[in-house]
Amino acid sequence: MNIYMLPLAIGAPQIILIVVVVLLLFGGKKIPELMKGLGGGIKEFKKASQEEKKDSENIEDKKD
Repeated sequence: MNIYMLPLAIGAPQIILIVVVVLLLFGGKKIPELMKGLGGGIKEFKKASQEEKKDSENIEDKKD
């Protein structure tokens, strides 16, 4: 492993620390709301990327 990439390696201790910090900042009651919003954002992103892919395929079909 490259020595410069070592600080970017994320392991179990770093993930635990991130989870603890998030719990301290937002509290246990806000986490489900945040995850729901994140899931909705990911779903919308996937939908938009699939629509873009279909549009580009349609444009290529029209060129032929």
